[in-house]
Amino acid sequence: MHTEELIVTTHKHLSGLLSEVFQHTNQEHAVVVYDTRCLLSTILMEGYKRALPHARLIDFDAHTPEEVRGLLEALNPSDLVVLIQSTSFRLDAFRLRVELFKLRLKVIEHPHLSRMSDDEAPYVIDSLAYDAEYYRHVGRSLQSKIDHAPKGVLDSGGELLVYDSAFEPSKVNIGDYTGMTNWGGQFPLGEVFTEAQDLRAVHGRVKIYCFGDVTYKINTPETPITLIIEGGQVVACENSTPAFDLILSNIRRDEGEVVWIRELGFGLNRAFSKTRTVADTGTYERMCGVHISLGAKHGTYGKPGFKRRDGMYHVDVFADTHTFSLGNEVVYRDGAFVV
Repeated sequence: MHTEELIVTTHKHLSGLLSEVFQHTNQEHAVVVYDTRCLLSTILMEGYKRALPHARLIDFDAHTPEEVRGLLEALNPSDLVVLIQSTSFRLDAFRLRVELFKLRLKVIEHPHLSRMSDDEAPYVIDSLAYDAEYYRHVGRSLQSKIDHAPKGVLDSGGELLVYDSAFEPSKVNIGDYTGMTNWGGQFPLGEVFTEAQDLRAVHGRVKIYCFGDVTYKINTPETPITLIIEGGQVVACENSTPAFDLILSNIRRDEGEVVWIRELGFGLNRAFSKTRTVADTGTYERMCGVHISLGAKHGTYGKPGFKRRDGMYHVDVFADTHTFSLGNEVVYRDGAFVV
């Protein structure tokens, strides 16, 4: 697909997002901060330029951090800020998204775009299409089922990972900010996540077909890796690779010889699949399927014995999920949610 065709598609998808998710009108100001260091950032900038003709466009590389910060701080509550970043914008100690939320601004963040190749651009653009009926029905239904389930089972082709525990109250990222303090976040949309209330009640085996490596890109081994989990910890694995061994050794070195299983994430975004992948782990974790995290870090849920400052790793790994069951009900089968 040619660049102009991608821009036209981007414009279409962003117009839907801005209207349905952000309820943005010409009555509010909009600022788009961007760079043009990669094809994806350029395409997104052009898409927003067409979708937000009244917006102020700011080339990050043509301004000082102080100038950019001053322009953003001058906005009014409910105004919109879009951040299009080939890497991640740094404004000294100004923690960008956190500080913008404190100003009660609406925020759309597209970080780490340069981690993805030009060939992956169409998948990223497709992921911005917003199907309100799908995201809100599946997201809320799944949230309710998670919050009432006594247990869960992940079947990755005959290997069973069993959650013999109820789950923490699940969180949704589905483009519905009703009743929420902050309006926006990192895009693309599409995730429901939780973790076991009792981490030690997670046990069994799970095949993973890819994982986030030390470069924050997905790594897909020729043969799926099987994790053996006891008491909520990875105690062994089969068909490992040097890149995955490095992840495990780094966690054990820095977190004390234990590799915990924490987040249980359900990605909803149908633009990504087992075969339709993008390199950036933070983008790909929205893929329609199940991922779990390795390492003690998961700031959403506090646990006895886990100190926030001690958890250094949150590494997403992607299960070769055939089915996922909550209680006695199958909620995911053969690449799609059935709720």
